[in-house]
Amino acid sequence: MSRIAAKFAALKAEGRGALVTYLQGFDPDRETSLALLRGLPEAGADLLEVGVPFTDPMADGPSIQRAAQRALKVGATLPGVLELVRAFRAGDDTTPVILMGYYNPILAYGVDRFCTDAAAAGVDGLIVVDVPPEEAGEIEPQAKAAGLDLIRLVAPTTDDARLPRVLAATSGFVYYVSITGITGTRSATAASLEEAVPRIRKHTDLPVAIGFGIRTPQQAGEAARLADGAVVGTALVDTLAASLDEEGKARPETVGLVLEQVRALAGAVRGR
Repeated sequence: MSRIAAKFAALKAEGRGALVTYLQGFDPDRETSLALLRGLPEAGADLLEVGVPFTDPMADGPSIQRAAQRALKVGATLPGVLELVRAFRAGDDTTPVILMGYYNPILAYGVDRFCTDAAAAGVDGLIVVDVPPEEAGEIEPQAKAAGLDLIRLVAPTTDDARLPRVLAATSGFVYYVSITGITGTRSATAASLEEAVPRIRKHTDLPVAIGFGIRTPQQAGEAARLADGAVVGTALVDTLAASLDEEGKARPETVGLVLEQVRALAGAVRGR
């Protein structure tokens, strides 16, 4: 059983949903990024999404765009992100790690080599935002051969005719994009989520995690109860960014502030 499947199965047995956190790799530097990754599980994160910095993150709002720029400025690369995961794995062999990013860096790296190296580094799943199911042949066979889950995005605009096609190429979990738009700009209503999640469940037994519009503990708790998990990214990136000094460098309190926020989110997801 993969780490992702094992984690969701364990949480289901506990009777609760997952907290999935997103942070950009190398934001604002490698050492701070690694310290955050190492601290997230203890703070209550169940699955970790690590953003791969890219110059044109089309699905992401201004906060994550700026995070990518900060990371690229200090020398972030796709091999560097894989090394970051490898360093995290040296002390944690159980927490699922998902890389979230775009196809261009993977194509430049070489798809076969990337999937092999990602699995070897300890990556469990991939979210490649700009590869639709119609182009799954670009990476799905290689990911599957390497034992990597390929996690698909389902949007409010994904209708019932298209939904089975999207889900057929999905493994690990389904990432429900709760809004029509980019990350971190607004939040979905509870009513829309109550309607959307059962519609997805009709077509798959995979866990469903809700993201793109989850910022507060209350929203995270609600999403985790309606689905199988809540994904929080922009709110954490905003906290990190606000803690940096005038030169965009981490302060001594940066890691602690982000982890404190994760503890509050985890408490809500756990119903505390």
